[in-house]
Amino acid sequence: MENHASETKGVADEYLSMSIESKLKEENDSNGTAEVNKLSCIEESYTTILSELGEDVDREGLLRTPLRAAKAMQFLTKGYNETIQDILNDAIFDENHDEMVIVKDIDLFSLCEHHLVPFFGKAHIAYLPNKKVVGLSKLARIVEIYSRRLQVQERLTKQIAEAISAALEPVGVAVVIEAAHMCMVMRGVQKMNASTVTSVMLGGFQDDPKTRREFIALTTKKLNVFTSSMLSGQYT
Repeated sequence: MENHASETKGVADEYLSMSIESKLKEENDSNGTAEVNKLSCIEESYTTILSELGEDVDREGLLRTPLRAAKAMQFLTKGYNETIQDILNDAIFDENHDEMVIVKDIDLFSLCEHHLVPFFGKAHIAYLPNKKVVGLSKLARIVEIYSRRLQVQERLTKQIAEAISAALEPVGVAVVIEAAHMCMVMRGVQKMNASTVTSVMLGGFQDDPKTRREFIALTTKKLNVFTSSMLSGQYT
């Protein structure tokens, strides 16, 4: 009887495992089909846009352009499919450290939600740990998640700061972004030398002028170097 019960349980476990695998496969297949359908819709939309602009979408140079543009747009907005929890998982560590942590010169590229043209620049992030630290590369990944969405720079700066604050519960968070906006450079007022600086200070950085000054002093030089290189056309 015991052998029979054991065999029955083994069969049941195997059946359950197969059932779970089958459901996961169906879910993955469904997600894959949905992604293909999205890509096809975006591709079709780009074909319409090119046609309405007066282009011949059947000429050799444009035959695959709608598909390439659709894939590029999906990549440039991939942040919609990512969450902070996905990237942080096991990257937060207990650490008896309470001095300022700064990561400077994080490259960022985003799309202005008003005109769908790029803005790009650098982000500088600092936080005051509250017995917890995060893997340094994860701060850059947080910037990537929010910048790979349709954005305005003011909201992007705030989202990065609030995400770090929520994840680490630090004493304070500071984020500064300096960027050039192609909607000002390539169109509209066409001001080649304009750059935009935004900042968000939370917790200790907002409440303590000394802490805020320290952060600004440690990042101002880099900001000035970036501004100078951007104005001279030497941004890298």
